Amino acid sequence: MNKQNSQASKLIYTLLAWIIGGLIFFPIFWTLLTSFKTEAEAISASPSLFMFDWTLQNYIDVLARSPYFDHFWNSVVISFGSSLVGLLIAVPAAWSMAFVQNKRTKNLLMWMLSTKMLPPVGVLVPIYLLFRDFGLLDTQLGLVIVMTLINLPIMVWMLYTYFKEIPNEILEAARMDGASIGEEIFHVLLPIALPGIASTLLLNIILAWNEAFWTLILTAANAAPLTAFIASYSSPEGLFYAKLSAASAMAIAPILILGWFSQKQLVRGLSFGAVK
Repeated sequence: MNKQNSQASKLIYTLLAWIIGGLIFFPIFWTLLTSFKTEAEAISASPSLFMFDWTLQNYIDVLARSPYFDHFWNSVVISFGSSLVGLLIAVPAAWSMAFVQNKRTKNLLMWMLSTKMLPPVGVLVPIYLLFRDFGLLDTQLGLVIVMTLINLPIMVWMLYTYFKEIPNEILEAARMDGASIGEEIFHVLLPIALPGIASTLLLNIILAWNEAFWTLILTAANAAPLTAFIASYSSPEGLFYAKLSAASAMAIAPILILGWFSQKQLVRGLSFGAVK
């Protein structure tokens, strides 16, 4: 009887997971279908799910109108650049908080996390003026700096959690063997925490890739990533739903592919230390 209940519970949870996954994926699926419709079919009052005239014209128009690959390259530089710079800062910060703690460590961690609760518009004016004065508006370097700063608290918190799961005795043994702080971090800590570091890096890349607020405010043309590329299809004349869907599909496709191929590493890192 218990075995039957266990199998029934497993089936229910599996179905529930598929339903939730389907609900999450449905907007992406609908956007992809809309990108193959004409504008008339896209705004139809009773749109058909599959029975419509499939066309690639929206993708042709999007590529002809906008420099997609320029926006794509900006997204790659900004997301990967900010993630790598953030990792260089977050690793030693998380190491010090995990292994060289004091009574203010938890307060510092909470303060860092609280900065994520600040509405971006609250610091918009000073950041815009600073970027204007330092010549960082509409530059890749400017957006790398912003993305690094806004995602750094999450990176520090995640790495701190992973590092706390590593026995301190391992690092103490390295110190007894004469390892310096740098050797302790690079030759002992990083190889052990590699799954957690990889998942932190991947998550930060996704967050930076999807960031829209700062990219629309601080860029115009030269450093505009794919989020600005999507926003360009909203105009005073109205929304071109089919072309907007095609632009959205082209913008999210690279990060979806990256997430698909790295999902095992991401899940492994996010569950790092969960099972003793």
